[in-house]
Amino acid sequence: MKSLRVIMIGDVVGVPGLDTLDSLLPQLIREYSADFTVVNGENAAEGFGMTEGVLKRILGAGADVVTSGNHVWEKREFWEVMESESRILRPANYPEPAAGRGWLCVEKAGASWLAINLQGREFMTPIDCPFRTFDAVIQDAAIKSEAANAGGPIVLVDFHAESTREKESLAYYLDGRASLIAGTHTHVQTADERILPKGSGYITDLGMTGVINSIIGMDEKICLDRARNHVLYRMECAKPGPGHVSAIQGIFAEIDRDTGKALAVRRISRALPC
Repeated sequence: MKSLRVIMIGDVVGVPGLDTLDSLLPQLIREYSADFTVVNGENAAEGFGMTEGVLKRILGAGADVVTSGNHVWEKREFWEVMESESRILRPANYPEPAAGRGWLCVEKAGASWLAINLQGREFMTPIDCPFRTFDAVIQDAAIKSEAANAGGPIVLVDFHAESTREKESLAYYLDGRASLIAGTHTHVQTADERILPKGSGYITDLGMTGVINSIIGMDEKICLDRARNHVLYRMECAKPGPGHVSAIQGIFAEIDRDTGKALAVRRISRALPC
């Protein structure tokens, strides 16, 4: 039976990232005949958090689900949007009663999709356990028996975490239970995309969507001053221009429709033409 095709895109950083997403994501969806698209948008509003307008732009570019991470709380007015819009996810392991939701189950392209957003704890705020949270989400999702008989949902996980060890540990914990596990947060695309022993697709970090010739999408001078002087100058997004190329980064994966196992995982890194 025809495989399912998935695109997962790394953290969108500011207006340059949004402009790049607008220009390149629809093209990628057509090129790969993607059935489902996940975009991490937690840095899309001036580098920190999201707004309602930013969310609409990401969804308008072709995202089926928008994931996030620790910066999703930056814009207090966005909390109400997280309550009313089901397609924006915050990490599921934030303690209750956090605004919004951490997972979403939808039907598309003749398949059930379960998108789960989790956040790491190593070198980050130690919130609830992402390992136990995944187990709870799978149970809470209450997959219908007829879906289970058809192979169950296609489970996609965005793990927003700093530690490579923690990302790989979660991936092996989920191997065979999730179709695709992709790390976000570091904004540096890793070269370790692979299929794990029990069939889950994995990459440690999707990378980012924004100005690549920068420091994690932010103005390099400000980042250098912060690092050298230990003064928390206000961060600003890098601006595209000569020597500052914008790109979209992430992965494309093929998933077996019947088993939910990954058949192929490939990196995406495409620059916006100057």
